Amino acid sequence: MLAAHLARLTDGEVPGLAETLAVVDDVDDALTRGLARVSEPDAAAWAALAGAVADTPLADRTADAVRAATTGAPTEAHLAVLAGARAALLGAAHDALLDRVDAALGRSRAPWAAAPGLAPDPSPAVAGARAWLHELALAGWRGADHDLVSGAAAPVEAALAVPGLRRLAVLLDGLAAELRAGLPVAAMPRVPARRWADLWSRAVLLAAGAAAEAAAPETVSGRLLPLGVDVHEHDTAFQAQLHALLEPAGGGDVRLVRVTVAAAKVATIVGPAGWRLLEAYPILLKALAERRAVTVTDLPAHGGDLRWVDERAELADPTDPFAAARVLLAGATAAATPPLTRHPAAIAEPVLVEGYTARHDDGGLFFDLDGRAVPVAVDRLPAAGPLTPALVAASTACLALLRWDDGRWLLQPLAVRASVKRQAVEAHNGDWACGVTDPKTAKAEAKAGDAVAVLRERAGRLLRR
Repeated sequence: MLAAHLARLTDGEVPGLAETLAVVDDVDDALTRGLARVSEPDAAAWAALAGAVADTPLADRTADAVRAATTGAPTEAHLAVLAGARAALLGAAHDALLDRVDAALGRSRAPWAAAPGLAPDPSPAVAGARAWLHELALAGWRGADHDLVSGAAAPVEAALAVPGLRRLAVLLDGLAAELRAGLPVAAMPRVPARRWADLWSRAVLLAAGAAAEAAAPETVSGRLLPLGVDVHEHDTAFQAQLHALLEPAGGGDVRLVRVTVAAAKVATIVGPAGWRLLEAYPILLKALAERRAVTVTDLPAHGGDLRWVDERAELADPTDPFAAARVLLAGATAAATPPLTRHPAAIAEPVLVEGYTARHDDGGLFFDLDGRAVPVAVDRLPAAGPLTPALVAASTACLALLRWDDGRWLLQPLAVRASVKRQAVEAHNGDWACGVTDPKTAKAEAKAGDAVAVLRERAGRLLRR
């Protein structure tokens, strides 16, 4: 449980972390202003980036890219190097923080085993993406206008047509949608510089041939015990990421794994309707809704990420995620993080928290654990599930993700046990995966209509013309 280890997690600063993030902050400010006109502070920011990686294999290429950036003539290849150097700094910060988590929780982690590198994709779809990202970097977030943002449409459409490029397509589409929503960006009082730089950097690296899942592929079989599902909702995408324990067939150490399924969407599909987009995975959805274990056979895996194939899964007996976590989580082996996802904001370690007192303070919710207050990220609760801030505040046990956000550790609830009107209540983010079970919410959903069905019917009508 987290309470016994919280002191080791929070006491003292991580050496070099503040300095590393300061370099990234300055680079993000430079990207906000754009590379077409580099000011003196921008030149200093890029020089600091080169200095931060001076003792690494990136040193020479980064120095060359910085020279090009500060003279206003960076090529697409230069931008890939700059994005890589920025990602390397955030990756180092991620590793330092995750080492502290593993030490505090006593969690073992498998060593990293890289797969062979991939050559850059020469297809027109990727070339179009690289060209748009290059143009965006020259203009900067503040210089983005309708014409520039609209230029993402063609590479997004081309990338969506190629199965292997859909991750890049969704990323570009999401970045363009956020920029479009912020127009005119020059008039925004505050630009989400870190977030947009993260999205841009990831897209640049994917377009340059970086593998999103760079671990050596394998197949796994065994019994999958769900712990909780993290639901990500965006105007252009809906994603469910299951955190689970895998008991390998034939024995062996229990593994901490993830299963991620996603679908593109439009902004009018919100809340529980998002689950309708994942109907291609009925076994997974039923396992979430009914809290059941799943027997998987020869499921493709890259490190700790399992690639879900519904036909290779079979529903098993009902399971208690809290009991599974209490018995197996402490001894489970976690997977190494793929290089492209090494980022402090990507830290999401499942933990079981009990024996706390929930309280409100300064407008936020905190769990008091052995005299230490841990913030609870109730703002991350998805509209597609039954968890509410009030239910979390009334809880006595919580399955959560331990995250690092803006200099502090916090808990993101995935499931809670609570007492409401003297009745024991248990709620999980995935409870509505097969339909809303709360009568009031179901009534509101029925009154609003089925947005997914309406859009599918209209799309079918257009295709028949």
